[in-house]
Amino acid sequence: MRAVIPAGGFGTRMLPATKSMPKEMLPVVDKPTIQYVIEEARDAGIEDICIITGRTKRGIEDHFDKAPELEHFLEEKGKTAVLEGLQRTRNMGNLIYVRQDWPAGLGHAVLQAAPVVEQGPFAVLLGDDIIVGGKPVTQQLIEAHERTGKTVIAVQRVPKEDVSKYGVVAVEPGDDGLHQVTEIVEKPALEDAPSDLAVIGRYVFTPDIMEKLRNTGVGVGGEIQLTDAIAQQVAEGNVMCLEFTGRRFDVGAVTGWLEANIALALQGPHGDAVRAMLEAELG
Repeated sequence: MRAVIPAGGFGTRMLPATKSMPKEMLPVVDKPTIQYVIEEARDAGIEDICIITGRTKRGIEDHFDKAPELEHFLEEKGKTAVLEGLQRTRNMGNLIYVRQDWPAGLGHAVLQAAPVVEQGPFAVLLGDDIIVGGKPVTQQLIEAHERTGKTVIAVQRVPKEDVSKYGVVAVEPGDDGLHQVTEIVEKPALEDAPSDLAVIGRYVFTPDIMEKLRNTGVGVGGEIQLTDAIAQQVAEGNVMCLEFTGRRFDVGAVTGWLEANIALALQGPHGDAVRAMLEAELG
């Protein structure tokens, strides 16, 4: 299985920080957000990863490339641990970069990867979400796809007042959090939401999604919406959703990015120092 990571958007929720820096390169503790996403795909056993970029996203390619001068400097200074960490960033698998000439919607971004992934089922991981804890979410979706043979999308229950921020599904309940999707609505008003099960940025698609994207017109926001193509699969009975296990951070928004930095820093080697700083700050 291969994976697609759309990374061509403007990152407007994080402006002005993302005016000159790709939002995917914003650091969470000591790694850019996209590295967490790629590591999740690798931990799920995926080696071929197609990253959809744009003309302002060169920093992503540079981050995962070799840095001979820096590596030589670190080696001379005896900074072995730092050097090894740096070298791991260029051993993330087979990264394939495809340029999206204009961010015309998530569906349009995924469609750019068709020549790379259309031969079989593939995963899509959005860079706005970091999900940690236990078995990688992408692996959970792959296993559900292998059991059902259908498209599987990750979902999470959200407060009802937040449903208008997400794609939302109606389901026929199943076992172990795996449900048949009967309807999907993009960013519904509270009174129109079919449930509180919101679509989170992880998917495993059957390859026919590409043909459906090709036939999908402009939708909400004047963009080609991935949700509209998924709705066509739903009408054919080909979509399951999984209430995944793990903790999700919406790092595409300032508060979610801050939450991820604090939570993951507390879990890391500097956790005691971070905890002491927070206690001092909060009095």
